[in-house]
Amino acid sequence: MKSQNVLYTEVECARNLAAVEDALYVLGGKWKLRIVIALVSGHHRFNEIQRTIDGISARLLSSELKSLEMNGLVKRVVHADKTPVVVEYLPTAYTKTVKEVVAVLGSWGRRHKERITKKE
Repeated sequence: MKSQNVLYTEVECARNLAAVEDALYVLGGKWKLRIVIALVSGHHRFNEIQRTIDGISARLLSSELKSLEMNGLVKRVVHADKTPVVVEYLPTAYTKTVKEVVAVLGSWGRRHKERITKKE
């Protein structure tokens, strides 16, 4: 017997599951959203990003930046005219589409933390 509180039809459920799966493929995991937040906050050089995000290894940061670049959220810019060569990772215009997701997740995270810390 189905619950009275069903929010989605079978078709809507399948469509939402597929859409969330796609989003999590691009932004999921422990590090990707943190990297995006660091980038849009003005941290563009590899070491700046790594220092900003506690616990991320250089190898993992490199891998995640490549993935974000492949998905159009990061642009890698090499300034070969400078000595030493400077590499920057810049958020693209497409990165702005993630702003609302980050805002909603951040708001929910703050409310959730307040909720669970009140129980203690």
